Amino acid sequence: QVQLVESGGGLVQAGGSLRLSCAASGRTFSIYIMGWFRQAPGKEREFLTAIRLSSGLTSYADSVKGRFTISRDNANNTVYLQINSLKPDDTAVYYCGAATGPGAEYDTWGQGTRVTVSS
Repeated sequence: QVQLVESGGGLVQAGGSLRLSCAASGRTFSIYIMGWFRQAPGKEREFLTAIRLSSGLTSYADSVKGRFTISRDNANNTVYLQINSLKPDDTAVYYCGAATGPGAEYDTWGQGTRVTVSS
């Protein structure tokens, strides 16, 4: 099985930056894609960005293009999310997820890390 642990969240003023981490352990060799999601109070979980671990190919939701950057460190089984120019609307719990094969659904989730952006 795969376990995911997010870290790096906190309280930040609008305009600031954060770097979130998602560390994978267990059967990491089975992971094909890792992605970042967030869930704000009263809203459904939304997709932000994803990366294919083998090739480094990335994708981004339109809402975060230009401000969010996903990267990977395969040697340490870790994926990062760099968030710049934070806005109050970015306030949410941020989750990482993993899919274990091409076209597979995200089947493993971390516990989440909370990001709060003040104005």
